Amino acid sequence: MSHVDSNQPESTPTWIDLDVPDLDRAKEFYSALFGWDFETDAEATGTAGHTTCLLRGRAVAGFRPPSAPDPAPGFWRMYFATQDCDATAKRVTDAGGTLTQGPVEFGDRARIALASDAVGAGFGLWQGRTLPGCLIVNEPGSLVRNDLTTPEPGRARDFYTSLFGFTLDGNEDLPGFDFTFLRRPDGHEIGGIFGDPSAAASVWQTTFEVADTDALVERAVAAGGTAGAPADSPYGRFAEITDPFGTAFSVIARPPAQPE
Repeated sequence: MSHVDSNQPESTPTWIDLDVPDLDRAKEFYSALFGWDFETDAEATGTAGHTTCLLRGRAVAGFRPPSAPDPAPGFWRMYFATQDCDATAKRVTDAGGTLTQGPVEFGDRARIALASDAVGAGFGLWQGRTLPGCLIVNEPGSLVRNDLTTPEPGRARDFYTSLFGFTLDGNEDLPGFDFTFLRRPDGHEIGGIFGDPSAAASVWQTTFEVADTDALVERAVAAGGTAGAPADSPYGRFAEITDPFGTAFSVIARPPAQPE
């Protein structure tokens, strides 16, 4: 899937946004990385200072001014799709999580809530109205994946299976790592949980698709960010990037799909 024109199935990661202290600097950096354009849309969203990030004219992410303290600052915020934000928000607290904002109307675009899960990782809920979420995914310059890193993977697995009815699968491609795939009830993989005893906090980490990881790393450094050395994995060539504000995320260039 690349273009999205309707609400994603329940529990699918569907939108991402980032609190930025300097909007002009954020635009400069992410435009250099991904070729994004930007649209200021405070009136449409009801959020002063909100900016939508556009890839080929389609919404792929958002910038927001810093607001309430995030449980894990320095990471993109990921929102799960929901058909009923209020009902899902109640299930968050029933499962042992905490609501930090909402549910509230996000202008005419969505009804949203912000929350923390049982291990303290922040996330959002997104009931799409005029905007179903990211309108491009799984292609260069757009969201491709979200994974939760936590020192308490057992509690995290219990929380998300309770909240969304996810099923769990191990990962034979990463022997020696505590990694569990999360699957929607229809079997579709939506991400995973990586157990890391050394992790300082539990966070949902965002990965963007790119065409060339090595070239992206060079652009990130030239634009004022930092980057780890590119490395190969069973899923593609990846690198860790940190933007000028200390926001950490990953990029990956996946191998071309093989014809069946």
